Amino acid sequence: MTLKEKLETDLSAAMKARDEVRVRTLRSALTAVKNEEVAGKQARELSDEDVVRVLTREAKKRREAAAAFGDAGRDAQAKAERDEGEVLDEYLPAQLADEELTALVADAIAATGAAGPRAMGQVMKAVNPKVAGRAEGGRVAAEVKRQLTA
Repeated sequence: MTLKEKLETDLSAAMKARDEVRVRTLRSALTAVKNEEVAGKQARELSDEDVVRVLTREAKKRREAAAAFGDAGRDAQAKAERDEGEVLDEYLPAQLADEELTALVADAIAATGAAGPRAMGQVMKAVNPKVAGRAEGGRVAAEVKRQLTA
C-alpha cells in the first residue's frame, strides 16, 4: 500500500469515527498531494518519497502557524494547528536525534574534505539526501554551520 493510499484509507476510517481533527488534516494533506501531482506541465503519480516531501512541507506550515497564533495570543488556533501537526507526524519518518544529525554532518564534512563556512553548500549537498524527511532543513543548516565554524 502506498502512502497516498494509506492516507485515503485513514481518511475514510476517520470519517466513520467522526474524528474531526484527523478528517480535516488528512483532507488538506491529500489536497496538497493532489495539487502537487497536477503541478507542472504534465500530471504524474507521486512516489512515497514525494508524498513524504509534501507532508513534511505541510507539517512545517502547521508548526509555523502554531507559533504565529501562539505569539498573537490565539491559543485555540495554535492548539488546533499543533493537533494537525501531530496527525501529520504519524505519516512522516522518525526525526533524527541531535546526536545522529551531528554524526551525519561530521561524516559529510570528512567525506567532502570541507573546511570553513564557504564550504557549507558542498556539505549540505552531501548531507541532504541522507536526512531527507528526517530533519528540517534549517536544523541541518545550523548544525553544518556550527561544525564548519568550530
